[in-house]
Amino acid sequence: MRKTPALALALLCAAGAIGAADKPLVVELWPGQVPNQFKDVGPEKWRMSPSLPPKKVVVTEPTRVLTGVTRPSITIYPPPKKKNNGGSMLICPGGGYWDLYWQLEGEEVAQWVNSLGMTGIILKYRVPRQPDESPREPARRPLQDAQRAISLIRSRATEWGLDPHRIGMVGFSAGGHLAIATATRFDKRSYNPTDDVDKVSCRPDFAILAYPGTLKDNDKNELAPGLSVPPGTPPVFLAHGGADIVSPPEHSVVMYLALRQAGIPAELHIYENGPHGVGLAPTDATLSSWPSRLEAWLRGRGLLNSAGK
Repeated sequence: MRKTPALALALLCAAGAIGAADKPLVVELWPGQVPNQFKDVGPEKWRMSPSLPPKKVVVTEPTRVLTGVTRPSITIYPPPKKKNNGGSMLICPGGGYWDLYWQLEGEEVAQWVNSLGMTGIILKYRVPRQPDESPREPARRPLQDAQRAISLIRSRATEWGLDPHRIGMVGFSAGGHLAIATATRFDKRSYNPTDDVDKVSCRPDFAILAYPGTLKDNDKNELAPGLSVPPGTPPVFLAHGGADIVSPPEHSVVMYLALRQAGIPAELHIYENGPHGVGLAPTDATLSSWPSRLEAWLRGRGLLNSAGK
């Protein structure tokens, strides 16, 4: 009988704490018309993901997935008040810009973020892709939602008990691409500003990429077209599986090298036998160490310290 790793136990405890708390706060991102939303892809639909072979992903059992998102929003999970250190993470579930793996790469991550004393904020960005978005390129509307979300969180940081200088992002798969796109395109909005919220910085203070995709050029060992690392890019943590056949680890390697060349603090972990879609991998004795390494990175950068310490 395999022992349950400490992370799995922590998640179970956090899940109980969240389940006993009040319902999380849900806030729509846009005050009126959502930009560039010319086609209604709704209604929103929940479904269970298909079962996949272990060679492709760690989580082979179905997990809850959301699609048909027309009205993007953020769902806010604060930690217990006594543990709250003021930090926060905007969580971007993956799904190829077609779906959102809401349970595996959203709710479970928010629980773990809470265990660190940080507020977990799940981004419900627009999926699936719309007809004018190529299936071979990253969808462009999610970046609008992510930029708006960071500005919205920072504009209401005092109200929500958050440190406006410790608002980071964590993304999985396509969500990892979204996190680094937001972290490197903070100097220009991907939409026309709508109100005072858009006057507030949309630069995250750190970015975490778990098995991201679409970062590497298809034919060269360099960043994909449209990606660059400008001065001011925040520190980045990357984790990837060496056996990932959905999004090969070269995507993270190329990004890591680009960050180093630009002088941006970065840390990269590659797990030899790790496949795609592991989430926090709480039941895998080896892969479950990546959140612990992330916690050490956050702690080393002072991102888990309470305000003023």
